[in-house]
Amino acid sequence: MSLLHLVMGGRVKDPQKLEFEDLKSIDLVGVFPDYASAETAWRGAAQRTVDDAEMRYVIVHLHRLLDPAGEAVDPQVS
Repeated sequence: MSLLHLVMGGRVKDPQKLEFEDLKSIDLVGVFPDYASAETAWRGAAQRTVDDAEMRYVIVHLHRLLDPAGEAVDPQVS
C-alpha cells in the first residue's frame, strides 16, 4: 500500500502560522508514494525560497486523510 504525501507551499500571511495568502497561487510540488521522497521534494522547494520568510512549504500526509481510522502506518514517520 502506498502512503501518499502531498508537498505544497506558498506565501503565508504570518510566518508563525500556516494560513496562505492566496490559495490560487499555491505551488503544488507533487504527490509522492512515501515520506522519504516527499521530504526530498520538500527540502528542494523550501531551499529555493529560504531567504523569504513568508514562503512556506509543507508535507501533507494524504494517507491520513484517506484513512482516518489509522489502519495505514507510515514506518518512516514517528
